[in-house]
Amino acid sequence: MKLNDIIEAVHGEWLVCCDNECEINYGFSSDLMSDALALIQQYSEETVLITGLCNSQSIRTADMLDIHTILIVRGKKYNEEEIALAKEMKINVMTTPLTMFETCGILHAKGLKSV
Repeated sequence: MKLNDIIEAVHGEWLVCCDNECEINYGFSSDLMSDALALIQQYSEETVLITGLCNSQSIRTADMLDIHTILIVRGKKYNEEEIALAKEMKINVMTTPLTMFETCGILHAKGLKSV
């Protein structure tokens, strides 16, 4: 899926757009970044991290895992410093008003695979 397809599917909006042409084939959802570090071992560049954790920890975790896209759920948004950090690390960031459960269900139905 292209990122614009993801945004459209979950009624989302961009917070940081570095590359909206990258291909996303996998999804991982968690608010525990320790789970992301433990469970995401391959396909990182093709993975969207879906989370409600709205602080720099999610950005730094994505960077460590070479994930280029974060989707924040429940309408949360990063503050200006976190947006600047995501831009510096070239990480796409989107937000959706949907819950994590709804977001994952929609994206799975559209063909996104689990990590």
